[in-house]
Amino acid sequence: MEKSRVLIVGGSGYIGRGLVKASLALGHPTYVLQRPDIGLDIEKIQILLDFKQQGARLVEASFSDHRSLVEAVKLVDVVVCALSGVHHRSHSILMQLKLVDAAKEAGNIKRFVPSEYGIDPARMADALSPGRNTFDEKMVVSKSIEDAGIPHTYVSANCFAGYFVGGLCQLKPLIPTRDRVHLHGDGTVFVDEDDVGTYTIKSVDDPRALNKTLYIRPPQNVMSQMELVKKWEKLIGKQLEKISISEEEFLASKKGNTVQNQLHFCSSHDYLNKYN
Repeated sequence: MEKSRVLIVGGSGYIGRGLVKASLALGHPTYVLQRPDIGLDIEKIQILLDFKQQGARLVEASFSDHRSLVEAVKLVDVVVCALSGVHHRSHSILMQLKLVDAAKEAGNIKRFVPSEYGIDPARMADALSPGRNTFDEKMVVSKSIEDAGIPHTYVSANCFAGYFVGGLCQLKPLIPTRDRVHLHGDGTVFVDEDDVGTYTIKSVDDPRALNKTLYIRPPQNVMSQMELVKKWEKLIGKQLEKISISEEEFLASKKGNTVQNQLHFCSSHDYLNKYN
């Protein structure tokens, strides 16, 4: 069967790089959106040039130019978004609405994969504020896709290993501690970011994923925070001091933090405690 032509939006980003890599590896004609506002970001420019050398086709289009988005979408069968929803970086979730409008006008898209990849936002109605803002915005995008009648797949991988495993699920450091660890939850799913890309791209031509949510849950990737800590203790040959954080203690710790930190803490806390 002929592989679908795939447009990756946000291909130079943290998750987007893995999506482009997977699309090329799986033999899809791969297009990467190149936005004019990339400016003097030499790292992103180099990433895009590397993709081009590997066989990807760069497509110039701007979110401020509807016609350019429509023309870009007309080149492909599938649109896969990886626009950032992380508040301490750029936050671009609602920009996808412009892509939805472009896909609706183009009328040729066989599958639209919006930028989700973490927890299923449809399960986040009770998430803590202000962290829940991102989930609410993702639901706005999904409703727009469905209202437009665009075939779609949503992807949920829960926790990115790069963010959570190295820091033993602490809410800030990304490297493991050697003295004490705060315990926030009972269990979760950790998925390598490259695997998120591979599973996502494999889904775009799979009829079983049409208009459904793909949950990436490899059995061996499911573990508690305590199990993760024990693996680290075995590696370093040392027992860590363990401090359990109750819901009440966590909520109290939010006070006095910046809004940006509250967004990060609340989202991470929800990932580790409620929605796996």
